[in-house]
Amino acid sequence: MHQQTEMDEGSIRRRKESQNGSTGHSLDCKDKQPVKTTVLQKDIGLLSGICLIVGTMIGSGIFISPKAVLLYSGAVGPCLLIWAACGVLATLGALCYAELGTMITKSGGEYSYLMEAFSPILAYLFSWTSIMVLKPSSFAIITLSFAEYASTPFYPGCTPPLVVTKCLSAAAIIVITTVNCLSVKLASYVQNFFTVAKLFIILVIVVAGMVMLARGNTENLSNAFDATSPSFGAIGLAFYNGLWAYDGWNQLNFITEELKNPSRNLPLAILIGIPLVSVSYVLVNVAYFTVMTSTELLLSPAVAVTFGDRVFYSMSWIVPLFVVFSTFGSANGSCFTAGRLAYVSGREGHMVKILSYISLKRYTPAPALIFNGILSIFYIIPADINTLINYFSFAQWVFYGLTALALIVMRFTRKELHRPLKVPIVIPGLIVLVSCYLVLAPIIDKPELEYLYCTIFIFSGLLFYYPFVHRKVNWARKLMRPITMHLQLLMEVAPPEKTE
Repeated sequence: MHQQTEMDEGSIRRRKESQNGSTGHSLDCKDKQPVKTTVLQKDIGLLSGICLIVGTMIGSGIFISPKAVLLYSGAVGPCLLIWAACGVLATLGALCYAELGTMITKSGGEYSYLMEAFSPILAYLFSWTSIMVLKPSSFAIITLSFAEYASTPFYPGCTPPLVVTKCLSAAAIIVITTVNCLSVKLASYVQNFFTVAKLFIILVIVVAGMVMLARGNTENLSNAFDATSPSFGAIGLAFYNGLWAYDGWNQLNFITEELKNPSRNLPLAILIGIPLVSVSYVLVNVAYFTVMTSTELLLSPAVAVTFGDRVFYSMSWIVPLFVVFSTFGSANGSCFTAGRLAYVSGREGHMVKILSYISLKRYTPAPALIFNGILSIFYIIPADINTLINYFSFAQWVFYGLTALALIVMRFTRKELHRPLKVPIVIPGLIVLVSCYLVLAPIIDKPELEYLYCTIFIFSGLLFYYPFVHRKVNWARKLMRPITMHLQLLMEVAPPEKTE
């Protein structure tokens, strides 16, 4: 009881301090250690940064997407070339983000850069699309893959019931969100552990593939380019699915404010992490082709598991187990960064204020993380993963292209900004062109209404922007004030203190 009262007094004191400036000097002197300011702490070092990039990129993509890349590219040769090209693209894109992240050291990724380069409206549209759709749907997709792999062993010979995978997926979202709300350090330890686990299974698959090649299993690779040439749009879709497996190369930019020494650690983590993933992906695909023909690979419900059955025999259970680890780690990384975007957006006034509040005891953006988790559970309810991937990529690449364009624009409009890292201007130019291709090619090749719905949704954010952000209508503020206050008391959170 006494502890409870002490905690409440401390919370109230810090709450007052965060709202009225520091008033508790006499109390502070008695404390053995100074009270940290209510901001997100710089807890992420270089290793955790690399693990966040590698761990978020290597999720379910390499275990699900190889089929889609092969299907659209038409043969083994073009398939491997597309995997390699996707790796180069991801590295070039991430180099642009490294320059932006060291120049504008704010968390929130593209949101902060679009705000600086163009206008708050564009940044708002990005945060609206990402917070409401892209981030939670991505989190949902990854946890659904996790649930699929985790429940398959319990249903030998048939696919697990949908209700089982969806319930398991929802449970994973709740566990991951709770871990991220409890502690930044705990979340980064979880990330580091699962990243090591997924690199281990990739190493096992690659070494097994090398052994198979040494034994002479090369027939699938010897006539790699014997097939019909794919269409313009099909190459675009192959790139989509390949880049879906690489998605996550921009994750570190969402947590710049929590990185120790960002001007050194951000570019280093990118230059170590992304080439590592690229090499892993190409080698894993080569390994798959040593034991499976193109047709077998396309027919396999889970490519990595089929590979395990053919190569490891009685030890084949290790593959699905580590794939479960891999998808869980990737979902953790996705949740970690999604919370930061909602937090920064709330801080700038583009989302409800409560999202920018920080836990007084744990220094995590708990409201933003919980909001992302709730939305993700809603996204589990509809069914097919692949349709989600295609429309998800369409919107994502619009913003990647705009961010690369922001880099070019700021070279001329913001010359005074200090740039610890400077990439040749050709690189962002290339990313802009590739983005245009990836956005337009599938639409030209196969126009579908879903792309139109996606565009309408992005611009529908303006309906909220004008009254609530631009005009700041009174009735909305009166309505939100008691809700914010009750949530603040319930979750023990406070507004972030200004550290400038």
